[in-house]
Amino acid sequence: MYNVTISIPLMENEYWWGGVISDGTKMPFGSRIYQRDLFGNAGYNQASPLLLSNKGRYVWSEEPFRFTFDGEELVVEGVAGTIKVEQGGNHLRDAFLHASQSYFPPSSTFPDLLFFTVPQYNIWMEMSYHPTQDKVLAYAEAIIANGLPPGILIIDDNWHEDYGTLTFHQGKFPDPKAMIDRLHALGFRVMLWVCPFISPDGEVFRYLQKQGYLLRELHGEPVIRKWWNGYSAILDCTNPDAVSWFTRNLDRLMEKYGVDGFKLDAGDPQFYKTTDISARPATPNDQCEAWARIGLNYSFNEYRACWKLAGQPLVQRQSDKNHSWGSDGLASLIPNGLAQGLVGYAFNCPDMVGGGQYEDLIRPDFQVDEELFVRYAQCSALFPMMQFSTAPWRVLDNTHLSYCIEAARLHCQMGAKIAELARYAAATGEPIMRHMAYVFPEGDYDTIIDQFMLGNDILVAPVLRKGATARKVVFPQGTWLGEDGSQVCGPCEAEVEAPLSRLPWFRREYN
Repeated sequence: MYNVTISIPLMENEYWWGGVISDGTKMPFGSRIYQRDLFGNAGYNQASPLLLSNKGRYVWSEEPFRFTFDGEELVVEGVAGTIKVEQGGNHLRDAFLHASQSYFPPSSTFPDLLFFTVPQYNIWMEMSYHPTQDKVLAYAEAIIANGLPPGILIIDDNWHEDYGTLTFHQGKFPDPKAMIDRLHALGFRVMLWVCPFISPDGEVFRYLQKQGYLLRELHGEPVIRKWWNGYSAILDCTNPDAVSWFTRNLDRLMEKYGVDGFKLDAGDPQFYKTTDISARPATPNDQCEAWARIGLNYSFNEYRACWKLAGQPLVQRQSDKNHSWGSDGLASLIPNGLAQGLVGYAFNCPDMVGGGQYEDLIRPDFQVDEELFVRYAQCSALFPMMQFSTAPWRVLDNTHLSYCIEAARLHCQMGAKIAELARYAAATGEPIMRHMAYVFPEGDYDTIIDQFMLGNDILVAPVLRKGATARKVVFPQGTWLGEDGSQVCGPCEAEVEAPLSRLPWFRREYN
C-alpha cells in the first residue's frame, strides 16, 4: 500500500506532535522510539494525517501514512505524491498556522456556544444500556436539586428500538415529547446518541438492503461486522442517498420531539475493511470521515472518533477513560487535550468526570475514589468543555460534592471567555486549549504535559497526583495573578499550595 519512504533528520532539541490524539501521553515525539500507522486505526479517538515540529516544520498528507521516530530521524511511509514536508516558520505555532491555512482552513463556524458556557451531562454511567423516561427526568431533576447548573443533557445508547430504528422505545419512553419539553423547561438542551450500525433482520435493515444503502461484502451480501454491542450491518456513508435517509430521520426527531442534536458515536476506522464495497471507493479512514461529515448538519453534535475534518465545527470528546490517576485516566486528559488542539480539533472536550469506562461499572470490586473524582472535575473545568456522567451527588459526600459544584460553576463563570476563544478558533483555526510551547516558544516548555494555557493569558495547573496538596507550576515570562489573590513573577518554577478545594489557575497581567 505504501510506496514511498521519506527520511527527515531530526534537528537538535526538536519535538513533534500529531497523528492519533490518544497518543498524547506519548507526545512530544522525537527522543524515544515510537511508531504509528494511521491507516485503519485512529486509536478509538480522533486522528489526523499531520505532524508538527517545534522547529516550525510539519508533515501533511491527504492519505494515511506510517511514521517512525528512532531518536535521530523521522521516517514517513506513504502514498507517492501525497506527502508534504514543509517549513511553516520557526516555532510550533508557525507550523500549525501554516498547515491549517494550507490544508485544513477554519470554517468560520462553531458548535453551539452553549457547549462552552455550561456543563454537559451524559446519562451513560448512571443508566448504561437501561435508560428510561423516568430515570432521565429524575437525573435532570437531581442535577438542579443538588446545586449543579443545568446544561446539555445527552441521552445515550438504547433509548431507541433496534440499532438503525431511530424511534424511541415505547416501553422505555412512553411520551418523549413531554420528557423533552420538561427537560427544556428545566434549562437543558437535549442530545440523542446515534451510530452507523444497523441491527440485521429487522424492517429497517431490509429496507436499507433493498435500497443499496448498506456496505457490502465482495460477494454482494451486506457486511455484518462485530463491534462493542454485537454484530450489525453498517450504513454506507459514502452514499449520498443513504446519508439523506439517515439525516431525514434525525431531522424528524428534532421536529417531532424537540431534540436539539446528536452524539454521533462509533464510526471508527477499525470497524471497516478495505474489502468493503461502498457507493464510492473508500478506505476505512474515508468511511470514518464520511460519518463525521454528518455532524456538520447540526450545531449540537459530539464525536469521539474522527478522521481529518480539522477546523470544522465538530465537538470532539476524548475516548472513554478509566477511573484512574494514571495515563489511562486523569493523567491523560491534558496531554490528549493538547494533542486535539494541535491537530486542529479546537472544540474539544475531556472524557466524563471520573471516567466514562463501562468496564468500571461492572467490576464487582469497583469503588469511587472521591479525591480522584474531584480532581477530574477540576481538571475539566477550564477545558473548552466539561462533561459529567456519574452522578456526583450519588457517589460523593457533601464536602467532595461541593468541590465538584465549584468546578462546574467556574466553567460557567469563565463561559464568556471560553466562548470568545471558540469564536476566535472558528476564524483562525487556533486551539482554545494551548500547549505551553505553542504560546511561549522560547521557554523550553515542550515536554510539559501537566498544565496548559486557555488562550494566551490563562494558565491552568490542575493537581493530578493522589494525596497531593501542592504542586510545581512553571510560570512563563510575565506577572501571573492567581485565583486565590497570589502573584508570581515569571519566568520561574514555584511550588503552589493546592488543597483539594483548589484548582490552581492564573491570569497574565498586562501593565
